[in-house]
Amino acid sequence: MKEETLYPLLFTPVLKDYIWGGRNLETKLGRPLPPGTIAESWEIAAHPDGESVVENGRFAGLTLSQLHQQLGLDLIGRHNDWAQQRQKFPLLIKLLDANDALSVQVHPNDQYALANEGNELGKTEMWVVLQAEPDAAVILGLSQATTAVEFRAAIEAGNLDPYLHHIPVQAGDVVCVPSGSLHAILSGLLIAEIQQNSNTTYRVFDWNRTRDGKARPLHIDKALDVINFEQVQPSLCQPELIAESDGVARWRLCHNDYFVTERVTMAAGAEFHGQCDGRSLEIWGVIEGRVTVNAVGLTAVRFTLLPAALGPFTVKATTAATLLRTYVAGN
Repeated sequence: MKEETLYPLLFTPVLKDYIWGGRNLETKLGRPLPPGTIAESWEIAAHPDGESVVENGRFAGLTLSQLHQQLGLDLIGRHNDWAQQRQKFPLLIKLLDANDALSVQVHPNDQYALANEGNELGKTEMWVVLQAEPDAAVILGLSQATTAVEFRAAIEAGNLDPYLHHIPVQAGDVVCVPSGSLHAILSGLLIAEIQQNSNTTYRVFDWNRTRDGKARPLHIDKALDVINFEQVQPSLCQPELIAESDGVARWRLCHNDYFVTERVTMAAGAEFHGQCDGRSLEIWGVIEGRVTVNAVGLTAVRFTLLPAALGPFTVKATTAATLLRTYVAGN
């Protein structure tokens, strides 16, 4: 497809009303919301459980899956050829309002998911903390060495807390969550999440809460199959400065087999010049400030998808801005 037919894509997100959500996407981020509890906004999504819809340009009205079917590797890039073979968009981008704690949970890897969840993949993910209450924390990994047998006994005895590794977090912190990581986002956090395109979650504990008189199901056996019991007292990811010039600084936040995410800070008026040369899509999200991406305006907090065959692109900061940049590096 000719480069001039492609452009930075904006999407209408999919909203999820899970039990732990609130209204903070409206009150703190200024998002218009329908009535009720809103836990997640799937910003860029092509999953059977939620499809975001293109809202700008010639592809407006198409779901992301429909666009992927139409554009193929011109959309996702050669580094995602494995995803093209599966006819699956590779990534899923979310905003999360943890008004209450999420369940203690774990995600499987691809091998386990494909063997046990039909056509679903595993889930490696990362979180960037956008806003945090003063005592906010996450659970990541185990606080002490244990075994699956001991962990199951703790679940059955209702005495899981001694094994949960709590980490205090604040705005700007980064949490990398490989598949197999026992984890939970606790209350008082607004988070941007970048993840594999999967919705497979095995709950270990859900704080004994109910909705409409019913508890959400747990998945103890599967969780014990996939928890990485060697992940004891892990720490937060530490950003790595990779480039700085002309008012633009880039930090690598997370690099795994499925995506690379950078934090990009820009002074007002600064420009970043990039090239989507067919190898990978790029997803840019504005966390603070205002920018244009090839003249498409973007304000906080909003994401845009740059097709892999887009060609050259320019991000220009209208004001001082902080952005997240995600792409697939390939092998």
